[in-house]
Amino acid sequence: MGNIEDYKYLTHIDYPADLRKLKVEQLPQVCDELRKDIIEELAVNPGHLASSLGVVELTVALHYVYDTPYDRIVWDVGHQAYGHKILTGRRDKFCTNRKLNGIKPFPHPDESEYDTFCCGHASNSISAALGMAVAANLNKEARKVVAVIGDGAMSGGLAFEGINNAASTPNDMLIILNDNNMSIDRSVGGMRQYLLQLTTNSTYNSIRFKISQKLFQWGLLDDKKRKGILRFNNSVKSLLTRQQNLFEGMDIRYFGPTDGNDVIELVRILRSIKDMKGPKLLHLHTKKGKGYAPAEQDATVWHAPGKFDYESGERITSNDGTPRPPKFQDVFGETLLELAQKNPRIVGVTPAMPTGCSMNIMMNAMPHRVFDVGIAEGHAVTFSGGMAKDGLMPFCNIYSSFMQRAYDNIIHDAATMSLNMVLCLDRAGIVGEDGPTHHGAYDMAYLRPIPNLTIASPLNERDLRNLMYTAQLPGKGTFVIRYPRGSGTMIDWHTEMEEIPVGRGRKLKDGNDTAVLTIGPIGVEASKAIAIAEMKAANEGHNISVAHYDMLFLKPIDEHLLHEVAKRYEHIITVEDGVINGGMGSAVLEFLSDHGYDTKVKRIGMPDSFVTHGTVSQLRKLCGMDAESIADAILKADSLNTLC
Repeated sequence: MGNIEDYKYLTHIDYPADLRKLKVEQLPQVCDELRKDIIEELAVNPGHLASSLGVVELTVALHYVYDTPYDRIVWDVGHQAYGHKILTGRRDKFCTNRKLNGIKPFPHPDESEYDTFCCGHASNSISAALGMAVAANLNKEARKVVAVIGDGAMSGGLAFEGINNAASTPNDMLIILNDNNMSIDRSVGGMRQYLLQLTTNSTYNSIRFKISQKLFQWGLLDDKKRKGILRFNNSVKSLLTRQQNLFEGMDIRYFGPTDGNDVIELVRILRSIKDMKGPKLLHLHTKKGKGYAPAEQDATVWHAPGKFDYESGERITSNDGTPRPPKFQDVFGETLLELAQKNPRIVGVTPAMPTGCSMNIMMNAMPHRVFDVGIAEGHAVTFSGGMAKDGLMPFCNIYSSFMQRAYDNIIHDAATMSLNMVLCLDRAGIVGEDGPTHHGAYDMAYLRPIPNLTIASPLNERDLRNLMYTAQLPGKGTFVIRYPRGSGTMIDWHTEMEEIPVGRGRKLKDGNDTAVLTIGPIGVEASKAIAIAEMKAANEGHNISVAHYDMLFLKPIDEHLLHEVAKRYEHIITVEDGVINGGMGSAVLEFLSDHGYDTKVKRIGMPDSFVTHGTVSQLRKLCGMDAESIADAILKADSLNTLC
């Protein structure tokens, strides 16, 4: 927190109970202070800015009206929950957000009783909140349950599954749709506000409830008729406001839309509908980046802007003009455009991440051949499969951790037909500060058992280009390419593309004592480790030579190379940027067992536990995947060789 004199109220709010002691008229000042605190902290400790700024008023209103933590607030996507963290006992710790051993990047029940559910991935809030609401009913508890979902998350199929179930399951939950003008049109006219005032008025709803109770007693109303009346009411509201919404035909009471950045009005509305029976939906319009001009003007850039100057709004970069290797995502984006310019069958598909995966490069040049399907990973894969079935060549780019939600689609809608399409898994491996919900830990393990897949990972930028070129050639089937977040190592990467033989690895360095097998860019770390190990051994008067093989393909794995290694070396070390259970190391062990080799294998990778948040280098060290740790494993294997 900045200058304490700037915070008249916030310094005295440790928990929501303190917030509730204030008068409603004081809440706008609380919102201003909370917004200022978030901006000041994120200027020096980067995180997700724009989303949290947009829901400051909603956050304050929810904790003011509801008796949290007894009442449940279920956030959808933790990007918007920074204000929630500050108001719920973590204000003094907020400076440690996303840092190793600091508070978590997203809400998690392990951290606070106010964090009712884990929310690193989108679209799960309604389903989770419905489960809590049903639990409250069955346990005969009076707690209220609120799901806060953003409109981007509403494009996820799970959100619609939850709404559909909520409409047919007894519950009193409230769904708040945080619409920041991305996908639902803003309503106009005075009738909308009139109806909002009427339908949220406590007297109106009390009379409405009493009438419905009498009609039930007289046998003139039952659940079927009630649902019909509710649908009719929603249709009348849509007619009068000249606005249609997704919930017209559902048995859910719809309120709104209204200004989600007016905290006093939000408190009034929430108090009015808090005790209503049955499922309800409140539609809010909010401004992403609200209260900070740069973030309001470019919400995409300021979603996670990195460090910036609080006063000027200028983003701080470390670029001093020295040439640096590009990000893998930018190599992907530029290469995709090159390929698409030569191959008219190529199309791009992304689930709401065109900028994050750099597909915006092709989108800007060829908008008619790039499809942003929203937060809908399963649909993205099946949609790509449909295009592939009829002759197009889709490059479907999905972050590794989000591809988990499309597992059945990969199997059923791509691999079973061996469709010619490319699944590009960005953010594979350890991603850093976003933590366990975002690490691309499992893709090699969960994809390896699927028939008809080719799975590859480039060592560097040039390999990425060549793998993309290879994958779009005829007859390659369903081709998976995984690569990490961040930059590689090559400045001179933009070379002529060439086909890579599928299923062929390569020897990067010869050696006589121990063999190190790697896949993907973690091979660069292993190369450093080999140099360190050989130097340490030499300093102690013991010369060793370590071989290094880049497998390049997980599936089909290079069996010719593995036979060579198994016959020549007594000890093998496998290194991969993914879980060791079921990954490349497991594939090597299976091969050795199947062919009767007794070679000793040390596997290095992510452990059988959720890896926390921190910098990539910190987490690699924590997992024993950094150069020094790998070097120690090499030296230990060499000492065993000597004993043998």
